[in-house]
Amino acid sequence: MTSPPDIPPPTDLSGRPALSDADLLTRHIEGDTTAFSEIVKRHRDRMWAVALRTLGDPDEAADAVQDAFVSAYRKAESFRGDAAVTTWLHRIVVNACLDRMRRKSVRPVADDELIEAAERDMPLPDQTAEREVSLEVTAALKLLPADQRAALVLVDMMGYSVEDAAAVLDVPAGTVKSRCARGRAKLAPILSHLRNRSDLTRVSSPKGAQLRDG
Repeated sequence: MTSPPDIPPPTDLSGRPALSDADLLTRHIEGDTTAFSEIVKRHRDRMWAVALRTLGDPDEAADAVQDAFVSAYRKAESFRGDAAVTTWLHRIVVNACLDRMRRKSVRPVADDELIEAAERDMPLPDQTAEREVSLEVTAALKLLPADQRAALVLVDMMGYSVEDAAAVLDVPAGTVKSRCARGRAKLAPILSHLRNRSDLTRVSSPKGAQLRDG
């Protein structure tokens, strides 16, 4: 199984390639006080998207991402290098979300608040229909068990392959397939009215990723 590659590092002011995520993590472990900040800068938006779509609540998502980065900062030496740094970070963020979902019920969030939070770092064209669909999907996802919701967010909304989602969730690929299948089966009757909207065979999420209806 192959892991998703780290995001290609940007170039520095001299035009030379910047350090890779793995190099930055190594420097952090060795005592570089700025290295981890660069990792956060590179990946916080995507981690935020995963947390928001998993929890459906901007405040809970922000807290989960903060908890995850603090955990990654403190446990950087646990990174084994057998997966990309991005996979390792996603795993920590998803686990932080699942912990919050298990500890307490996530409070309901107003539609306009969710739209504002989702678009804060990811602006979209003004497409009311897509927003409505996104909110319906978010509400429906909250009805699923935590493990099924996490699998669907990664595979159907964030666009991960089953194998890469399995690496993030630290479970076999077959388990991810099973969780996605059960989750889609539960969502199908709830979201069946969306199938004929704009010829959707999958339900669009706010960033163009999609949720299969089965």
